[in-house]
Amino acid sequence: MTEKKTSVTVAGLGPMGAALAAALLDHGHEVTVWNRSPGKAAPLVAQGAREADGIADAVSASEVTVVCLADYDALYSALAPAEEALRGRVVVNLNSGTPKEAHETVRWAGDRGIGYLDGAIMVPPALVGQPGSVFLYSGSAEVFDAHRGTLAALGDATYLGTDPGLAVLYNTALLSLMYSSMNGFLHAAALVGSAGVPATEFTKLAVDWFLSSVVDGILKAEAPAIDKGEYPGDFGSLEMNLTALRHIVDTSEEQGVDAEIPLRNKELTEKAIAAGFGQSSYSSVIELLKKGAA
Repeated sequence: MTEKKTSVTVAGLGPMGAALAAALLDHGHEVTVWNRSPGKAAPLVAQGAREADGIADAVSASEVTVVCLADYDALYSALAPAEEALRGRVVVNLNSGTPKEAHETVRWAGDRGIGYLDGAIMVPPALVGQPGSVFLYSGSAEVFDAHRGTLAALGDATYLGTDPGLAVLYNTALLSLMYSSMNGFLHAAALVGSAGVPATEFTKLAVDWFLSSVVDGILKAEAPAIDKGEYPGDFGSLEMNLTALRHIVDTSEEQGVDAEIPLRNKELTEKAIAAGFGQSSYSSVIELLKKGAA
């Protein structure tokens, strides 16, 4: 099926916004660009984009305006002069923030007669428009279905559901996973590095085998138990895991490596044991995380 070519405005021409506009141009869409600070549109104009004189002119040129700014406040500030021009049109917001802010923006858009879709970009600018890139969307199914083909020019358009806060929540959760994984790897690399092992050598086991074969399998196997809230410890209880965590702390201190990360993991495990999960699997720690400060 031939992709329908539409007119799209891209508001915000930082590195990511410029990459979005370029990907749309590559797919043959008619692209209008706007940036609060002048001087960033020239390369895109050379590729066939039209630079708008102002934000009202920009949104008036297109069926869809893709916003790529710092946050939700920046979206309100940028689009305020164009609210009337946006009436009856669609805004796809690819900023970052919180689920609460996403819900507030849906109400803001609805009060002004603007179709709205919240989204999150899960790749760096260099991968926009490339195979395997992932963009998350949530909110109006009608808006998503109507513009799915256009959004596909940016990457794999993954629709998460009608709750407008889901895209930014997924984004935050995945970033939390990334930073936790990075910190775990950095701590592990520091441990073996204390014995003179290069990080590049360590990755042969840590990344090429351990993460992909062992950790990946554990996470997939534990997910159903987490959903059920049942944590049988037949193959390793929290009390057994606590012994390993103590050894990680002791080894870190012995090797002169900062022990804050394993200490935090050990403390979480001790709290879960105190809460009655001593004979449960390690995944039972999630019950403490779900309750937060309470």
